[in-house]
Amino acid sequence: MSNLKTIIPERAANIGNFMVGRLLPFREKRMVGPFAFIDHMGPVKMDETQNLDVPPHPHIGLSTLTYLFEGSIMHRDSLGSEIEITPGAVNWMTAGKGVVHSERTPESLRNAQKTLHGLQIWVALPKHLENMEPSFHHTEKQEIPHLEKDGVSIKVIAGEVFGQKSPVPVHSNLYFLELKSGKKRKVKLGDYLFGESGLYILEGNILSEGNVYEPKQILVANDSKLCEFEMADNSTVYIFGGEPFPEERHIHWNFVASEKETIEKAREDWKAQRFPKVPGETEFVPLPN
Repeated sequence: MSNLKTIIPERAANIGNFMVGRLLPFREKRMVGPFAFIDHMGPVKMDETQNLDVPPHPHIGLSTLTYLFEGSIMHRDSLGSEIEITPGAVNWMTAGKGVVHSERTPESLRNAQKTLHGLQIWVALPKHLENMEPSFHHTEKQEIPHLEKDGVSIKVIAGEVFGQKSPVPVHSNLYFLELKSGKKRKVKLGDYLFGESGLYILEGNILSEGNVYEPKQILVANDSKLCEFEMADNSTVYIFGGEPFPEERHIHWNFVASEKETIEKAREDWKAQRFPKVPGETEFVPLPN
């Protein structure tokens, strides 16, 4: 019996002045464990006149995880955080009851040629933490746990697996792993995974149950305990998942909540500009219809 439950293709989406490949949510699979949203940004080359400019926008009920392969993003939020995200580092912002942030090309790169490539992820909060105080945590590249297993290089970007715990302060039982292999390798991780599990192919390909799978798609397992596949030469994949929540999550614009009333309140608060402000930012993004 196949262990493949769902194949999710990357679909084009527009986030203002920037096109991305949307992976989650998907009509047949809204979440994988607590992971509610995944965008693949780029790779895109920008000239001296092109920049990433995502103006201040709100979030509730989730944590954002930004992980770059190339390029830089300047993160500013209503908590007063201001930090440049660089490749391999992890930006983890927990919205809780409400936070606002902007994402822009850093000033040092705005008049230069540059490349941007990475993943932006939303992780839903457990119901009892949806209204928690917002917080921000930045983890540098060198702080991410790294190990070698059967010839495969593995980073524990978030969560705890193989007895290795990432310093990223997650709020539920989850994992987000990077696997890289220069040569063809067999990978068997089922003994270490739990809950629901998805695999995103960034580069190269994998062989599973006689089928070859290429980049720009997520493979969702029927049973994470049966996670076994073969990585081709020069392949990079990301494995993510964890314990799903018992309640459904509703998503509207940048809001995630277990109750529709919570989202409606957030909509009204944003329209009335009752969310906190981002220091140094003056733009306001109207609530979409």
